[in-house]
Amino acid sequence: MKVSIVVFPGTNCDRDTQWAFEKIGAQTEFVWHNEHDLKNPDLVVLPGGFSYGDYLRSGAIARFSPIMQEVIEFANKGGYVLGICNGFQVLLESHLLPGAMKRNENLHFISKHHHLKVINNNNAFLKNFKMGDIVNIPIAHAEGNYTPQSEDDLKRMWDNEQILLQYVDKDGNISNPNGSADSIAGICNQNKNVFGLMPHPERAVESILGSEDGIGMLISLMDSIK
Repeated sequence: MKVSIVVFPGTNCDRDTQWAFEKIGAQTEFVWHNEHDLKNPDLVVLPGGFSYGDYLRSGAIARFSPIMQEVIEFANKGGYVLGICNGFQVLLESHLLPGAMKRNENLHFISKHHHLKVINNNNAFLKNFKMGDIVNIPIAHAEGNYTPQSEDDLKRMWDNEQILLQYVDKDGNISNPNGSADSIAGICNQNKNVFGLMPHPERAVESILGSEDGIGMLISLMDSIK
């Protein structure tokens, strides 16, 4: 599997993402924000960080980078796209995923491990997991309060199996760190080829760092794409 990792000014998880995907045997290539060529990937990843310093809103300026037109066209043709943390925010701003991201409910930056529950596995990102599986993956964000456009949109996302992950405690009970609607931690588009999550699976691929739970998500993508 060939993975193109998009790098904006302010991106800081690009090397982590490269390490994680190469660990599972993928080929990776960095694509700079002002390029017009995704380099023929099987998967495009928008990693975490603070694109353009998070001015205006997180992801708001990155959405207008030249490379994003290529990402949008790639996704609209059925190509797989994964947005992690700031990458998720960019996908929301680009309307590749529904909804918006607001400031954390407590108005503070949060950085810690947090448990997640697998809500839907009928997708490439989580197909190797069982419904209800609990994983422990780091979060690190100030604007992770996921907000749907309306209650009707939220219901439609549930009906379409677009809600993928929820924030929970170790026993699977709802534990919402940022105020996200329905404690949502990750979603996909209706066609199930664009995925976004605030937690960082690329930071959960080494036991020495506290968890290897994230690597299964990346392997699921590889198994689905190759």
